[in-house]
Amino acid sequence: MVDFGAWVMFAEAGAAPGGDGAGAWLTLLSLWLPLIVIFYFILIRPQRRERQRREAMLAGIKKDDRVLTIGGIYGVVANVNRDGPEPSVTLRVDEGNNVKIRVALSAIARVFNAEPAGTPSSKS
Repeated sequence: MVDFGAWVMFAEAGAAPGGDGAGAWLTLLSLWLPLIVIFYFILIRPQRRERQRREAMLAGIKKDDRVLTIGGIYGVVANVNRDGPEPSVTLRVDEGNNVKIRVALSAIARVFNAEPAGTPSSKS
């Protein structure tokens, strides 16, 4: 049977059975929990959104997209190879001499769409 007299005595004194450990944990939690939440919303969440945006951009690369590589090379996508251990993209960098280079898909920094969606092509 539980001795409620001991609980009443501790409640009147303002302490819990087992010492002051519960109060210390509560204080520690009340200090660290807001910092962890702020850290999540300032650093982790925006980084996750940026990574998802980049993955979507790389997944949407197609032939004739204008791109910029992380090395500063502008080119037009001639071929996308998503198979194999390292996906790659072949870029035309000089139209006059038909110069092409092959770069890793992850080396694409930015995609410049040649035409906005719904705009008729002017190349015909």
